[in-house]
Amino acid sequence: MSDLAAIVRKSRTESVVESLRAEGVYDSSRRIEPYDDDSTAVPVLAAPTEAEIDDLVETHLPPRERGLGDLLKARGTADDVVDAAPSSWAVIGSVVLVDFGDVSNDETIDRPAREAIGDALLELHGEADTVVSRGGIAGTRRNPSGEVVAGVGETETIHTEHGTRYALDLAEVMFSPGNKVERARMGEVVESGERVFDMFAGIGYFALPMARAGASVTAAEIDPVSYRWLVENAQLNGVTENVRAVLGDCRTVETTADRIVMGYYEAHAYLESALDALVPDGIVHLHEATPEPRFPERPVERLRTAAAAAGRTVDVLDTRQVKTHSAGVLHGVVDARVD
Repeated sequence: MSDLAAIVRKSRTESVVESLRAEGVYDSSRRIEPYDDDSTAVPVLAAPTEAEIDDLVETHLPPRERGLGDLLKARGTADDVVDAAPSSWAVIGSVVLVDFGDVSNDETIDRPAREAIGDALLELHGEADTVVSRGGIAGTRRNPSGEVVAGVGETETIHTEHGTRYALDLAEVMFSPGNKVERARMGEVVESGERVFDMFAGIGYFALPMARAGASVTAAEIDPVSYRWLVENAQLNGVTENVRAVLGDCRTVETTADRIVMGYYEAHAYLESALDALVPDGIVHLHEATPEPRFPERPVERLRTAAAAAGRTVDVLDTRQVKTHSAGVLHGVVDARVD
């Protein structure tokens, strides 16, 4: 067994694993493990030549426990279904969230096959009781279109990350497992007493960690269902005094902020309103779904253009990839100080 591991930034783990799989050097027999505070060790069979990694080391990574494919085979599942089964999923509270891809054009993963896969996932994850297909995210309100495929069918749950508790209904609102590092990071970069404007708050993805860190957060959410969960989550985390939840379009919210979070793929369209609210030398976190060859240049240029129109200048502090959004497109973030 190889002891080789590719070292990558935690925020890039998911996308690098996809690249290593495509290159044929990802070692699925061993587990991915933390390497240090900022990096993960991803098992590889040989040195990658295409995937972009930070380092290649020899380190022991424990073997994976019995996987989904093994369990499906033991249950007598047809080989074509085993081969088509998803390679990754996420446990959100008591719900397993899984992406079956475009099943409308794939007869291999029809409803009975998805149910068989869902039952096997419940056996793998004893803490879960329901399996939900991820589906797509529809409209500006980002409503999910997933469905229950196995288990008791209870899609309402409480998910905990780094001490922050998120109550939600996965049949009603979205939750992106790939944003986990970014959610935790926002609770680390903010300072107690800082004024924050979260323009696309959802159920409190970024607002809650920041409020728990002592920031005063104005959290705007246009979708009534997500807004209801936002209010409930502020109560659940004991931060109601730190969160001003606003139901409505963020462009109509009157507020002044030291820091603005724009956690929406088309957030650049809202930059004029963001800059109106941001104090001089304030910080903006601009999210965007960007074609890989155009990151970070495109969102940086959009931010600079909007700032110039307002007579302001931009100092880029950091750019980073959060996760893969779709083929050839990444979810990236630009952190910048605007004078």
